[in-house]
Amino acid sequence: MAPSHVLRCCQRGLAWIPVIFIALVVCWSYYAYVVELCISTIQRTGEKVIYLVVFHLSFIMFVWSYWKTIFTRPASPSKEFCLPKAEKEQYEKEERPETQQEILKKVASSLPLYTRTGAGAIRYCDRCQVIKPDRCHHCSACDMCVLKMDHHCPWVNNCVGFSNYKFFILFLAYSLIYCLFIAATVLQYFIKFWTSDLPESQAKFHVLFLFFVAAMFCISILSLFTYHLWLVGKNRSTIEAFRAPVFRNGPDKNGFSLGFTKNIAQVFGDQKKYWLLPVFTRITHYNTNLSRKRTNGVEQKPKLPGILSSRNNNFAMSYFCENAPQHICLIKSILSSSIKQML
Repeated sequence: MAPSHVLRCCQRGLAWIPVIFIALVVCWSYYAYVVELCISTIQRTGEKVIYLVVFHLSFIMFVWSYWKTIFTRPASPSKEFCLPKAEKEQYEKEERPETQQEILKKVASSLPLYTRTGAGAIRYCDRCQVIKPDRCHHCSACDMCVLKMDHHCPWVNNCVGFSNYKFFILFLAYSLIYCLFIAATVLQYFIKFWTSDLPESQAKFHVLFLFFVAAMFCISILSLFTYHLWLVGKNRSTIEAFRAPVFRNGPDKNGFSLGFTKNIAQVFGDQKKYWLLPVFTRITHYNTNLSRKRTNGVEQKPKLPGILSSRNNNFAMSYFCENAPQHICLIKSILSSSIKQML
């Protein structure tokens, strides 16, 4: 076994330490709340039942969204963004950057690309050997290009991007609710144990530390959750918040913003009944007027360019709609109206 392979295996194993730590804390919090607080400390049956029901609802949603955030594989660019064999060989042999850019521009002319590098060049990943779609970035930890990459989160050991950003937001929301509920319901018993109004018992240690841990996580999660809600409202990623995307006519920090309501729908989908559930949802009604065209009176499906026609990942169609700049969306709406009149 090569040393580099052993090193990669060790790195992958160590990357799970933060996730294991969170899992252990959650398991302990479950035991401390259910057994030590509700069963051993609380005397009134009605209070026990209410606390246990609400606790388990928040616990299930928290674990579900956390699981989906961890184990949803990041979406990567489709095969249409890879250089064809001839162009790839020509690109690798060419040493002049100007000529390399000409090769990339030729291939990119048939792809739905609107962003560029800071120097105005086509965004190309030499590591993955793929032309980067809009909002796509290479993650060194995952060693892959990730669609709409937000950041690599060590607490989920995964890249947060197009395929799991909704799950990540819900994970923050339900973990905040989970911690707030624990802190609020434990507070009175924390005070009673602290002032010795309750007799000394094994539950004292768990109740005291449960409040401290819940309060500590509340503060840290609240700031992160608030920041990401702001990003959702602006339709920006963390990367774009620090470095505005560059379009053909220059940088524009609001280049992907479609308005507050539509920005939220870009992450949570257009079916509000699924917004609070950690299931994949995206815009389903876009481009409905452009989905078919008529040729000599016969209705035909148009050929979808680039990422749209790919079967490489299940998120391709939604990704193109979500990440088209606002001026492109305006053009599509105008075309939709024109086609409706023609039909």
